[in-house]
Amino acid sequence: MMGTTTPNPRQKLLEVVNLGKYFPVRRGLLQKVIGTVKAVDDVSFHIYEGETLGLVGESGCGKTTTGRCILRAVEPTTGKVLFMRAPGDFVDIVTLERAGMATLRRNMQMIFQDPYSSLNPRWTLLEIVGEPLTANNIARGKALEAQVAELLRRVGLRPEYMRRYPHAFSGGERQRIGIARALATRPKLVVADEPVSALDVSVRAQTLNLLQDLQAEFQLTYLFISHDLSVIEHICDRVAVMYLGKLVEMTQTEALYQQPLHPYTEALMSAVPKTDPDTKMDRIILEGEVPDPGNSPPGCHFHPRCRYAVARCKAEAPALEELRPGHFVSCHRARELRLRGVPVEL
Repeated sequence: MMGTTTPNPRQKLLEVVNLGKYFPVRRGLLQKVIGTVKAVDDVSFHIYEGETLGLVGESGCGKTTTGRCILRAVEPTTGKVLFMRAPGDFVDIVTLERAGMATLRRNMQMIFQDPYSSLNPRWTLLEIVGEPLTANNIARGKALEAQVAELLRRVGLRPEYMRRYPHAFSGGERQRIGIARALATRPKLVVADEPVSALDVSVRAQTLNLLQDLQAEFQLTYLFISHDLSVIEHICDRVAVMYLGKLVEMTQTEALYQQPLHPYTEALMSAVPKTDPDTKMDRIILEGEVPDPGNSPPGCHFHPRCRYAVARCKAEAPALEELRPGHFVSCHRARELRLRGVPVEL
């Protein structure tokens, strides 16, 4: 299907257990804490070696914060992030000291959303792409130049560009520079945070195909964060859907698109553009606004906008349970509802 596989595709590289990130809400001259924003609330999932897990949801649902917590760019409030640094040897990233985390960061890198603000405008490509190599004492001098030249070739840029500055490149080329930087230390896990959302439609497919080629070449594992279900369909093996800081559904990409089990996923699917211009668009318009994460509604967080909600949904929070093999959903009515999806285009 979309991603690549390894000889042992069931080997977990990363396991996130009950991850939470809470931000205090302060007010007044003394900055008194008057509440808490639960940006990520009790999230659990795993990623197998060599696969691409898509994390999808509306803006503000907590997917970017989840990715940053995994990399310890943001300190998690609760939970565990278990990373396999060697076969059978897992370490909890959350509890690592600074020295241990610095060593592990070589195996975990990030591709940022904005290719303009994520590159230092005062640095040349040699300095930008070479920074991870010098920071980790991997290469310097002529060896550094040789490795940067090879990385630029791998992402489709000419090595002689390494003396130029980011302003000389288009958005798509800048994102390729960011990808080269992420690959410099030969990581195992790459967190791609909306890597094509800031690009023109004409270059999105090229960038996605490049990511897939590099995944096969470098044996990469991706956590692919996006709000675009068309992109998710193209590149991801499995998909996890987030709403208001919680996972509401997770399964294989094909199963999710053919028959979603959560009403929120169904609404997202209805917004996926159809390739056939004669196909009638029957879009589900969600009522109201996304609730304030600092004042989440009781019961199921989605019930104020759900057209299938019943009294139980307003009073009792559903648990994330495995309704079908490998298909997890958090909905009281998942067993009785027959929701519509969209066919996967292979």
